Amino acid sequence: MAKYYLFMTLLMSLAACSGDKPYNEHANAKAVIEQAASEAKLQKKPMIIIFGANWCPDCRAVSNAIENGKDATKIAKEFKIVKVNVGDFNKNIEVANSYGNPIAGGIPGAAILTFDHKLLYVTHPGELSTAIRNSENGVYSLFRQHTASPVI
Repeated sequence: MAKYYLFMTLLMSLAACSGDKPYNEHANAKAVIEQAASEAKLQKKPMIIIFGANWCPDCRAVSNAIENGKDATKIAKEFKIVKVNVGDFNKNIEVANSYGNPIAGGIPGAAILTFDHKLLYVTHPGELSTAIRNSENGVYSLFRQHTASPVI
C-alpha cells in the first residue's frame, strides 16, 4: 500500500509540473545573474536569487507567489528576482555554493543580495515554503525583512 501511495504521489507531482516550468532549464545561470545584477544596480533594487527546479511543487509555488500572488506587484517593484534551475541537484550547484549554498537542505532556496551584489541573507531549509503556507504575504515579508534598511 505504501508503494502505491508513493507511486501515485509521484505521478501527481509529475502531472502538476508538466505545464508549468518557471525555471529555465537551458539558461546560462551565471550570465542571467550577471545581467540581473547590472539591472539591480541601475535600479538600486535588492536582488533575490531563487534556486529551484520544475519538478519541485514548493519551487513552483514560490515562483507563482512571486509572479501572481497578492504581493507580486510589490515584489516586482522592490526587488530584482532571478530564478536559477538546479535540476536534480546536478545543475548550477557551483552557482548556489557561491551564494552561501541556500540549497544545502533542499529547495527552494534563496540568496538575498544588496543592489551592489553583497550577500545579505541565505534562506534556511524550508523557509520559503513555510513563508508561503503561513501568510498571504509571507514571501514578500521574508524578502522585506532581510533587505530593510536599519532604523537610525
